[in-house]
Amino acid sequence: MIESTLIPGKELKRLKKRVFLAAAVLLASAILLMALKKPDDPDKNKTAGERQETAVKAQPLSGGAEAKEGEKAPDFALTNLSGQTVKLSDFKGKTVILNFWASWCPPCKAEMPDMQRFYEKNPDVAVLAVNLTNTETNENAPLDFVKKNGLAFQILFDMDGSVGTLYKTVTIPTTYFIDAEGTIIRKVIGPMDEKTMAEFAQECKKRGEGKPE
Repeated sequence: MIESTLIPGKELKRLKKRVFLAAAVLLASAILLMALKKPDDPDKNKTAGERQETAVKAQPLSGGAEAKEGEKAPDFALTNLSGQTVKLSDFKGKTVILNFWASWCPPCKAEMPDMQRFYEKNPDVAVLAVNLTNTETNENAPLDFVKKNGLAFQILFDMDGSVGTLYKTVTIPTTYFIDAEGTIIRKVIGPMDEKTMAEFAQECKKRGEGKPE
């Protein structure tokens, strides 16, 4: 026979209080664990290209008047790795690839090896990579990246952001393909591979050849 035991009123209140406190502690612990748990990476199921595109769009910079296809590329003067002043107009008569980048920008860094390979195979094309130095949090980061990747083309430093503003560089990497007469033939936002660079550079050459003397 099972005996039934009644709990006195005071004991029942104490028991209810203990149960309530225990439940509160468990709830607080669960909330804390949920807060500390690392959320799932929303990009984990994306392709590399999709991840890069997302990163590109997440890099807003100040801008001025937009440099458009079909217009003359605005001239500028910046200092290179050797401390020499380099002007865009120095390369008139050649096809130019003008790239805007920063060392904190993953897609910028991802396309640099392709740019180096393109440069090695196309010595007749000038490659100018403008580092948006005013956005760098570590002044040595661009130099370290250039050295680590053996970049041999022109690296220019936009210390005050004036050239980035001149070209309205809102998103990076942004690349301009400029023909021998200084006209912008292509503007590309986002990273490219070597093949794409070669195709657009060839387009610049053909446009230049088709112009009257």
